[in-house]
Amino acid sequence: MQQIALDIGLAVPQTLDRFVPGANAGALEHLQRWVGGARPPSVPTYLWGEAGSGKSHLLQAAAEALSQRGLRVGRLDAASVTGQTFDEGWAAVLMDDVHLYTAAQQEQAFNWFVNALTPASGPPRGVLAAGRLPPADLRLREDLRSRLGWGEVYALQPPDESVRRAVLRAQAHARGLVLRDDVIDYVLARFPRDLGSLAALLDQLDDHALRTRRAITIPLIKDMLENA
Repeated sequence: MQQIALDIGLAVPQTLDRFVPGANAGALEHLQRWVGGARPPSVPTYLWGEAGSGKSHLLQAAAEALSQRGLRVGRLDAASVTGQTFDEGWAAVLMDDVHLYTAAQQEQAFNWFVNALTPASGPPRGVLAAGRLPPADLRLREDLRSRLGWGEVYALQPPDESVRRAVLRAQAHARGLVLRDDVIDYVLARFPRDLGSLAALLDQLDDHALRTRRAITIPLIKDMLENA
């Protein structure tokens, strides 16, 4: 069947509890320890995998966990405007989509990396980064590329069918929703199947169901698309 493309991204805050690990249990356990200490460890962590494997979810979830503890972080991704200097008040720096960084973003990322590990004051800060390629294959300046591969490196596997279904149910449960099997079948057959798009789709369905005061069914999904 032809899929319907939606121009949507991560629409809700993600948490580590909402991440369905599948084959990525090792990475999840590592990040649970990473955010659970007095401060994030000074050894950098790099996550890599194809689009939809959960990299952005895990980075956002790590930031959320640290924020809940009152810790501030610096964040950089491929859409960020460069020029922000390293803040000594940060407990960690998070860098997403490093494979897409411009030359200016690479310079900022390298400066943050150096300042995080050898700060002017206080203990070293944590570094958590993610990209689509393993460190050795990143087309980045060599000093940044080598640092990304220096610490803990985890290859994330894309979710299989059972994980996607578990993600949909878990995300729905977090919103107080119930999805029947036929609705899940319909969604997976017709919409983008990456984890970010599935989460954002549930936000849209939840909003439409509330406004129309109807349960989430296949007719409701069709109605939402017709009135988009």
